[in-house]
Amino acid sequence: MSENYAALSARFQPLFDQIAAGSLERDLERRLPFEEVSQLDEAGFGALRVPAAHGGQEVSVEDFIRLLIDLAEADSNVAHLYRSHAGFLESLRFLPDDVQATWYPRILAGETVGNASTEKGGNRLGTLNTTVTRTDEGWTLNGTKFYATGSIFSNYTRVSAAIQDAEGNPVDGRCFAVVPVDAEGVTLEDDWDGFGQKLTGTGTAIFDNVSLPADAVLDRVADSPEALHEAAFFQLVLLAVLAGIARAARRDAAATIAGRARTFNTGSGLPFREDPLIQEATGRIASSAFAAEATVLHAARTLDEALAAAARTGADQSGFAGETPREFHLAEIAVEHAQVTVPELSLRAAQDLFLTVGASATSTSKGLDRHWRNAQTVATHNPIAFRARALGDYWINGTLPEGLNAIGDATKSSQSSQSATAGASAEGTQK
Repeated sequence: MSENYAALSARFQPLFDQIAAGSLERDLERRLPFEEVSQLDEAGFGALRVPAAHGGQEVSVEDFIRLLIDLAEADSNVAHLYRSHAGFLESLRFLPDDVQATWYPRILAGETVGNASTEKGGNRLGTLNTTVTRTDEGWTLNGTKFYATGSIFSNYTRVSAAIQDAEGNPVDGRCFAVVPVDAEGVTLEDDWDGFGQKLTGTGTAIFDNVSLPADAVLDRVADSPEALHEAAFFQLVLLAVLAGIARAARRDAAATIAGRARTFNTGSGLPFREDPLIQEATGRIASSAFAAEATVLHAARTLDEALAAAARTGADQSGFAGETPREFHLAEIAVEHAQVTVPELSLRAAQDLFLTVGASATSTSKGLDRHWRNAQTVATHNPIAFRARALGDYWINGTLPEGLNAIGDATKSSQSSQSATAGASAEGTQK
């Protein structure tokens, strides 16, 4: 543990403890944590990764992720909703000087940026129905997004969009439009109906002829160090949330057992806190939490190593045209390994919590089920099977995995793929 993290923990843990104290009540009442997020913003939580050259503290990725795990143990919803802002802050490292000069002061002042990237359906994979159209004054944004996590708590939201010229003709590439959430034509709805992570402000975002200045639209370059780093970082945040949930399950298991007097005649007759079998079950929960956290922190260190390589090679500069340092690919690979293992560890800890107590654990008022619900919800964000397959391809064939950067309707079916394969085989035979 670094000295810097120890100082950060001393600074933020009292606030995390306050957030933890109200976590169960907020979940039962479905009360969004506006006050808690405001306190974190005022304390500078959202600015921790601002580079020192721009007046920030520039804590390491590893130290920030440690803090995020601490926060996720207190309330996984609050940790999760910072994902979009933290990812935007990471991307700034690779953007032009004028963009940095605009945004770093805002972030240091406590302003935050949410997310509006995913569309619910109707967009072909690799395309977007949301558009920005060039005008004489700047741009006009139109579209509807779902899963606008964190935006309802933020000052801005970053919207992925397709580009059109003044005549409405499509232009190659996609971009990000950074939009004030209180701008005319912006509507944010708290209509997320998932059974977990209910308080993340995830819901529909509607953009109806929103006028934007020219500097509100940022380039989005695929297959760049920025894209690789941000994709890995976005997933790392989710893994930190899962590690925090596993720790919360460990915490609640120990606390529940320590205060339990009742037992079963089929057991040892000892209080639960002294029963060897209950102690074993708790030890397994603790081991799952330990393994999840250790895995996430190892992955976080690989991102720090990638950024160090970027600083040495200039890959963190806008317009970089050289070969992406291998450390960025290694960081993506590390995160993908964690994506296969950490969800299982977190879900196991949350489920095994119920092996340590009786039926009273299912009482709604105790809210112990929220750990499993929240872990399951976070675990669905990036299909584990796809990640395991990509890792297999890497270890067998050396194929570098691709970070998650697009979601949309499939462009082909298994039937069409089989036909195409058959046609290619026939063509090869003829040759």
